[in-house]
Amino acid sequence: MVITESKNFDEILSQLTKGSNIIILGCSECATACETGGSKQVKDLAEKLTENGMNIINQKVLNISCNLLKTKRDLKDLENIDNCDTIISLSCGNGVQTLLNLTDIKVIPGTNTLFVGEEVGSNYFIENCRACGECRIGRTAGICPITRCSKGLLNGACGGSKNGRCEVNQRIKCAWIEIYERLKNLGELDRLYEIQPIRSYSNISKRRVLNKGKQDNA
Repeated sequence: MVITESKNFDEILSQLTKGSNIIILGCSECATACETGGSKQVKDLAEKLTENGMNIINQKVLNISCNLLKTKRDLKDLENIDNCDTIISLSCGNGVQTLLNLTDIKVIPGTNTLFVGEEVGSNYFIENCRACGECRIGRTAGICPITRCSKGLLNGACGGSKNGRCEVNQRIKCAWIEIYERLKNLGELDRLYEIQPIRSYSNISKRRVLNKGKQDNA
């Protein structure tokens, strides 16, 4: 899931003009799980903006705001959209840009997009994937060395860990010790002798598109 945090209220307020007709849109998926774009957050922001003299004409939680086709249908049926001057999107950056692709209305983000991760506890999220476009975890027992190793080493370990902890950040475990232990349990320690080639940064140096159909939407 995409992990987000709520923007500072004053930052949002600074991008708004009093007298504008504002619609606040949340997201039913990741932002709801992060408690940054669910129904409560949408309602709370609407109330706070109203107290500061803003005109909120509608508020809604979209069903997956980063899905262009679903969001297009939602906007078509959204009440007061024709009178709207500004949309505040409580979703990830991709959800914000989905809205920008569908309307000429001013759209501003109400959250900061942090990383791709997993929820491991109540409102507790950990980054596990950098979306690098070149996944190697099949060779490292499912543990990502790009994300989990502080040095991003593909051929570890560096030898600087102490008591199983990373020398860069003592609060976290050494990713390569974890990889070793898991490979050992799987009976696949021979994988440690496989030299991994240098990662190609060309996979993340530009906008990426995956088009399995024949449409040319990029």
